[in-house]
Amino acid sequence: MKSFVRPLLVVVVLLALAAPALAVPHAGDVAPAFSLARPAGGTVSLRDFKGKPLYINFFATWCGPCNVEAPQIARIYGTYHRRGLAVVGIDELETPAKAAAFASGYHWPFTIGLDADGTMANAYGAIYLPVQVFVNRSGTISTLRVGPMEPGDIEDAIKKIL
Repeated sequence: MKSFVRPLLVVVVLLALAAPALAVPHAGDVAPAFSLARPAGGTVSLRDFKGKPLYINFFATWCGPCNVEAPQIARIYGTYHRRGLAVVGIDELETPAKAAAFASGYHWPFTIGLDADGTMANAYGAIYLPVQVFVNRSGTISTLRVGPMEPGDIEDAIKKIL
């Protein structure tokens, strides 16, 4: 029995050391900062939206649920942008051309960022797509959802941050 103690201790220590890297933000946490390239040039960063309610949508062109949600996100943006909502679409691991074509095809008028190396997805716990993050005016995450959301659920999350 004693022979199992040492390997078990090693596993516990390794997990403890890895825990910060595996930490996923939750409601009530400060939104992880980011600065990403935009498809047409320039950058977009979290600080660009300081003091504004922000909806972050992680997507990829190959993602079926992302394509299903995309038209609804454009409609929802049109409804709530007038009330101060900012939206950022974050394309995961794709080229600027693919991200721009997706946004154009769904008539997305809001900012697109490129998570070219997956760093932002890791920071937000995006283990699969889509991922929706709703950040209130103080920069705190109100709702973070991995996976698709119904339009009514997206609107409910937006109303909580307006």
